[in-house]
Amino acid sequence: RSGEACLAKTPQRTCLDPADDCRCPPFAVKYYLLRNENSRSLDIAFRTRKLAKTFNSAVALQRTYGARMARVIMVRLAVLRAARNLALVPTSRPERMHLLRGDRHDQYAVDLVHPHRLVFEPDHALLPHSEDGGIDAEQVTAIVIVEVVDYH
Repeated sequence: RSGEACLAKTPQRTCLDPADDCRCPPFAVKYYLLRNENSRSLDIAFRTRKLAKTFNSAVALQRTYGARMARVIMVRLAVLRAARNLALVPTSRPERMHLLRGDRHDQYAVDLVHPHRLVFEPDHALLPHSEDGGIDAEQVTAIVIVEVVDYH
């Protein structure tokens, strides 16, 4: 079953971790865009199964968000996937990863086509905190994509 993704749903997200004890059908979708076998990159999961299916198909991305936005989303996912932890994701343009506040506390966003953002959150049972009380981005090695939204 190597290379297949577990699609067992949890209350908060769709699991994409390959697992020997997975209860998914043998025809499970391969999430080749977002999973790195040597695990030297961020693990990327999705809040919903629909979002996972959209983000794993270039055609579905274009249909849902348009050609320009789909290209930008694919570039941002490549940048996220290439980082070993959240601290290595650029905080300057064009990605401009930033921590959100208010009702989106403990969530991050990266810029897409203005004014849209790709919103994600750390996927850890216990969030790693730094000495100043904020999230320790160097310890975040797994994220959950929440949505693409204009929250302004």
